[in-house]
Amino acid sequence: MSVAALFEPFACKSLRSANRIAMASMARWATPRGDPAPLADFYRRRAEGGTGLIFTEGAIIDRPAAGNDPDSLRLFGEALANWPAVIAAVHDAGGAIVPQLWHCGATAKPGSRWRSPAPFESPSGLQAPGMARGEALTEAALDDILAAFVAAAEAARRLGFDGVEIHAGHGYLLDQFFWALTNLRSDAWGGPTLAERSRFPLAVVKAVRAAVGPDFALLLRISQWKSADLAARLVASPQELEAWLSPFVEAGVDVFNISQLRWDQPEFDGSPLSLAGWVKRTTGRPTIVAGGVGVSGDFISAFGGLTGEPEPLDGVARALDAGEFDMVAVGRGVLADADWAQRVRDGATRSPCPPAKLLAGVAN
Repeated sequence: MSVAALFEPFACKSLRSANRIAMASMARWATPRGDPAPLADFYRRRAEGGTGLIFTEGAIIDRPAAGNDPDSLRLFGEALANWPAVIAAVHDAGGAIVPQLWHCGATAKPGSRWRSPAPFESPSGLQAPGMARGEALTEAALDDILAAFVAAAEAARRLGFDGVEIHAGHGYLLDQFFWALTNLRSDAWGGPTLAERSRFPLAVVKAVRAAVGPDFALLLRISQWKSADLAARLVASPQELEAWLSPFVEAGVDVFNISQLRWDQPEFDGSPLSLAGWVKRTTGRPTIVAGGVGVSGDFISAFGGLTGEPEPLDGVARALDAGEFDMVAVGRGVLADADWAQRVRDGATRSPCPPAKLLAGVAN
């Protein structure tokens, strides 16, 4: 087995990674009141262990109901003072670090009964199809959310991050706009077509690009699946995919971060190509693939208490070498073992990821 392709450098504008391995964004709710200070050692150890790029767990924007837990990580207010030490810890260990900007919308944390200091908010007051939660967003609220995304992105550049990622997948706020079953609006932010329902997420991308300038790497996290429906699909063909994402390319997205239940899952009938592969083919932009890299089964199996048995990496390395995608985002392996990347490079044995470790992090 050759894994050499995983250890080639990757570069896109301000983002420079020593290899093609990223730590996937995983919510651990280990930041009391959103303070990032406890993350410095956690992220440093993974960068020292060979992970080229660290995606922070979802960092909420400055909006009272943006998070889904009182300890959701923050990228605003008092939390900003402790981010430089986290960034320096990763950089000093040879890694790159990118924050993932997050607004959960009306999607609840699994098993949580926490109530936010303000009503939860979403395009149409829905957590999932037919499941009311919180309030439908007003125009004034949408203006505030747009400004909050911009302020967080500007802070990311000012603080010294290597880029910024906007989360628009998994059934969180921006994805709730995409999905016809959670966006029932009849105004300019809704409509019967995906293009119409994409207007607000597109406005966020355009505003962030204008704020951070042309040379700061801007990434967009997307998925077909939703936490409320793993079989959900926004597009059913490569043509629909291209029509959906081309405006985001024009708006300034540099890299698409693709979340799949399995990294090698074929996306459309008649082709073995994954969603990450199709996004790269149709947009021409680099892509990052996530979903069960290096472990057996898809990542959802973790919530059933199953161990993540190691899986050979020759398949993902071959697909990477063939240009199907440009980086791999590893969740469970890197969460459980800070030296995961180095073990892969050295050909060392990788231990199974125990359930306790798996359940300590939830994919953002």
